[in-house]
Amino acid sequence: MAVKHFNLPDPGEGLLEAEIVEWKVAVGDTVKVNDIVVEIETAKSLVELPIPWAGTVTALLVNVGDEVAVGTPIIGIDDGQGGESASPAAESAATVTSASTSDSAPAEVEEEPVKTLVGYGPKAGGSSRRPRKAAASPAAAPAPAPVAAPEPEPVATPVPATTGGGKALAKPPVRKLAKDLGIDLGSVAGSGPGGIVTRSDVEGYAAGSPAAASSPAGVAGSSNAATAAPAAGSGAGSTAYANGLGGGEREVRVPIKGVRKMTAQAMVGSAFTAPHVTEWVTVDVTATMDLVAKLKKDREFKDVKVTPLLILAKAMVIAARRNPEINAAWDEAAQEIVLKNYVNLGIAAATPRGLVVPNIKDADRLDLRGLAEAIGALTATAREGRTQPAEMSGGTITITNIGVFGIDAGTPILNPGESAILAFGTITRRPWVVTDASGAETIVPRSVTTLALSFDHRLVDGELGSRYLADVAAVLEDPARALVWG
Repeated sequence: MAVKHFNLPDPGEGLLEAEIVEWKVAVGDTVKVNDIVVEIETAKSLVELPIPWAGTVTALLVNVGDEVAVGTPIIGIDDGQGGESASPAAESAATVTSASTSDSAPAEVEEEPVKTLVGYGPKAGGSSRRPRKAAASPAAAPAPAPVAAPEPEPVATPVPATTGGGKALAKPPVRKLAKDLGIDLGSVAGSGPGGIVTRSDVEGYAAGSPAAASSPAGVAGSSNAATAAPAAGSGAGSTAYANGLGGGEREVRVPIKGVRKMTAQAMVGSAFTAPHVTEWVTVDVTATMDLVAKLKKDREFKDVKVTPLLILAKAMVIAARRNPEINAAWDEAAQEIVLKNYVNLGIAAATPRGLVVPNIKDADRLDLRGLAEAIGALTATAREGRTQPAEMSGGTITITNIGVFGIDAGTPILNPGESAILAFGTITRRPWVVTDASGAETIVPRSVTTLALSFDHRLVDGELGSRYLADVAAVLEDPARALVWG
């Protein structure tokens, strides 16, 4: 029997480790070349890995939830060719495929819409993570016992919690939520199709629902359970904190890793590298709201979502053409300012994996319909947790939509490698002074919002920043200007 060991490959993101999210195969399964065998999570994305050989699975060398260093053997395959077993160090890694939703388990319907907000995407370029001190080399570390993969069983819902060696059925975002809350998914009764554990099941268990009380095991008394502190954009974390997970503990500790770790590094690096300046403008966007209402009824836009964010996105790319210096980057190593003749428009989005900022490539080349389609695709991909590193790199300017939370304004922090980011506040009805053609002033109710532009003062001075912000505001106040300037 010739057993080949498949090593965890470098996912091409400059990272040194990944977490095992879900095995797609079990010991004894037969696989073909390029069959997906495992799903991993890096600090930037969920990725499915194919196997480069055909054969029979002899062992799963790491467990779900393990943090594994690149190059570590993770699965053994008997290719049926006979001869000596291949050395793990000699095995070549497979090419990483794009992350996608698993077909082996029923899909869960997310209960909360994705929102865009103040935040940060992964740092552009090849950031790396320091290997953990406890991590040993593949040759020195003994392989864990083989792990059997789960087999879904057609049972009625709700399904009793898993008590044996089987693994509860759940999608990766739900697994991450349970892990953050320190909850064993095997202790949670699944109410989804085929017994899948849903987000509401985990939150109910965390809140101490009857289902949790009937489960064979809980989080109380677990010495290494990580329970979630209240975090921005995480209703589950706030619920867990309020209900005192971990037996009413007064303090909880959450490991800093994954997207949150990368976000923190990027925020600190940007805040203490680029001198931030923020300017504000309050603008009457009644005409924009009227345009949004008309476009929603236009048959050309019947298949896309039309929101004020779409008009703002168009206004930003038009203003960037009029003020190209705003769409630039500071190259410290070369001591140069890089002017970019394209606009990769980033939109900050809250996802089950944390905050990411994917960007629309060449947004300045898209018409309004094309921009609407791109925003829809971007948010849908982010909601599914499938945003890839390439979609989050190369951004030139960013929108952060804090208005969806009812916030008037804020001071956003720049994404690394960009010179400007604009915060879009909530749109409210306010009394507004309107001057008619004769010069008479009246106070009438209008739709009003506040825009806040942060920029890097090393390459964007006050005049440039003010002109750009004024142009964006002018288009929102009178969208017809886009016909003249566009």
